[in-house]
Amino acid sequence: MINLDDPNLYINRELSWLEFNERVLEEATDKTNPLMERLKFLAISASNMDEFFMVRVSSIMRAEEALPDASGLTPAAQLAAISKRVKEMMAKQYNCLMRSLLPAMEKEGINFLDYDRLNNIQKEFVDSYFNDVLYQVITPMAIDQSRPFPTINNRTVNIFIELTPNETTQAVRGVKWIQEENRWEISENRPETRKYAVVQVPTVVPRIVSIPSATTENRNYIFLENIILAHLEKLFLGHTVTRTALIRVTRNSDIDIDEDEIADLLDVMTRSIRGRMWGKPVRIEKSKGIGRTAIKLFEKTIGLSSDNFYEINGPLDLSVFFGFAVRSEFAHLQHRPVRAIPAPAFVGEQNMFDVIRKNDVLVHHPYMSFDSVVQFVEESAEDPRVLAIKMTLYRVSGKSPIINALIKAAENGKQVSVLVELKARFDEENNIHFAKLMESAGIHVIYGLIGLKTHCKVCLVVRREDDAIRRYLHLGTGNYNESTAKIYTDLGLFTCRETFGQDASALFNVLTGYSKEMQWQKFAVAPSTLRPSIERLIESEIKNAGEGKPASITARMNSLTDTEMIKLLYKASQAGVKIRLLIRGMCCLKPGISGISENITVSSIIDRYLEHSRMFIFENGGRVRVFLSSADFMSRNLNRRVEVMFPVEDETLKKELINIMEISLADNKKLRKASSDGTYKKISRRGVPTLHSQLEHHKQASEIGKRTESNLS
Repeated sequence: MINLDDPNLYINRELSWLEFNERVLEEATDKTNPLMERLKFLAISASNMDEFFMVRVSSIMRAEEALPDASGLTPAAQLAAISKRVKEMMAKQYNCLMRSLLPAMEKEGINFLDYDRLNNIQKEFVDSYFNDVLYQVITPMAIDQSRPFPTINNRTVNIFIELTPNETTQAVRGVKWIQEENRWEISENRPETRKYAVVQVPTVVPRIVSIPSATTENRNYIFLENIILAHLEKLFLGHTVTRTALIRVTRNSDIDIDEDEIADLLDVMTRSIRGRMWGKPVRIEKSKGIGRTAIKLFEKTIGLSSDNFYEINGPLDLSVFFGFAVRSEFAHLQHRPVRAIPAPAFVGEQNMFDVIRKNDVLVHHPYMSFDSVVQFVEESAEDPRVLAIKMTLYRVSGKSPIINALIKAAENGKQVSVLVELKARFDEENNIHFAKLMESAGIHVIYGLIGLKTHCKVCLVVRREDDAIRRYLHLGTGNYNESTAKIYTDLGLFTCRETFGQDASALFNVLTGYSKEMQWQKFAVAPSTLRPSIERLIESEIKNAGEGKPASITARMNSLTDTEMIKLLYKASQAGVKIRLLIRGMCCLKPGISGISENITVSSIIDRYLEHSRMFIFENGGRVRVFLSSADFMSRNLNRRVEVMFPVEDETLKKELINIMEISLADNKKLRKASSDGTYKKISRRGVPTLHSQLEHHKQASEIGKRTESNLS
């Protein structure tokens, strides 16, 4: 009997995430990508790493006494493995930037210059910029007995400075750190020969500064910190700068509150967000130049050991390149824009409700425009027959047309109820702003459920029609965010099936009131019925395989980390069920292990668009069942969130979804296959025509759009 609790059968979640970020970084090193797309992937890999430390590493640090995870690693062992892997990855990041991307940019006339490389005209410009702009906003912060080590804000770039007075023989008040006693010692008559200070690089002006170029073909830039470094002695008159280094602190930014003990979630979340900049440090990035004495000072005042220091060889905070890489002047070095087609079912139609009443409608973003979802809410806001709109919002854009439409609906006298998830990580402040805005417009706003995040994507419209009250729905795998819908691949379903509408109404009664959950007709809802529903579907495939019936599972999701789900998939594989998993991010399952997972393949696609949809296909003995969901196979999704999985019942749409999945799995351009050791490799294309799935999805959508336009003309 094989022990499915054997730690050797599982990959550590954090190391799997780092392997995912390695795949992102590989896109930065891939010379078949346009240059600025490579730079963007480098920035994404750095931004991902920041969030990883702010959330995951900080969580492990707080759980040092916890038991080993499914892979057998204790928190201490995880932290050691993470540190080793991250340092390897950071070396690759800076090697990519310094040896590949910056030289390639120079060939394109895009130059990042140090101060000593500037010509006289450029130096005059930079000097004026320092005197006229930077000098006014910079605050030099000395470190001594009366002025302790300053708090360094989360993810800001700072300059650590060692100075000596120009008149070293002058008797001045001296200070030194007494390590054994954890205190400063003051000497009134001892000459001070070494002082320290910190200057934060301002965040209120752009960090990348454009400077004059000799020719129109060239574009020259300098980092803000390099300007400040060249003018430091203007900030410390009477002193000589003897040593400098850049430092950047990453802090715990996970908001952890006891919801059972609070009276006002909105107030507590608002105050907690303000404290995010000063959470406990979890990482220090530093350039070369910091001496041993200074490192000891950091260790004492910041509270991190040297194990948490990451030395870099280049500019700190590579995420700054994201905004730079997408600038319009570099369009020739970016992917060519691809136009999303309007959702074909609605093209040429006057009323969306008439279309949905006839047939369910599937939309595939970003290949089909998100405008249809926005239009659905906008039409509902203006339609005199619409009585009510109910909606869940997890992440929305900064200028959301959906919020505007909901406010318009309330102004038009419709009953509007919106559940805004205040605990959506790093979108809390944005969501609080919109919650208050909608409340002031008369919308009934709910702030989520105690102990749970509401992550499902549901919009319910109640409409009075000639024959009855009818409910129209949009259900999705992704957020109601028209900005991210341009770069995330997601799926959505419009339907007015009565059973779906009944489930949606019951769901909102649970979310907004005290209603107990009913027996769902079509939905599977976490945290109550989603896990057992998926378990029954997998067990049915196991049973079918045992009876010699067709049995397979094909699934795509963002992450697979839940141990119980992995065990069940192992059991299905052992029973002969063929399982194909397309997982963008973390996967703790090991495929291809003889006698356990030889019937399981795991693949991942990292490409221009972020693969974000969740789809589950069960062969069901030949009567295929297809489901879409907002949930991944993660413990948090199945146990601690409100999630919805729903079936797609229209046979034509089921075929479309299966086709989407098969195209993705046939990708031989951006798809990587996992090995049992958790590493991923691209598959060989030798002798096989290239199939680039995201381009193929665009191609098929464009062909549908052309046929639709042709039929209307």
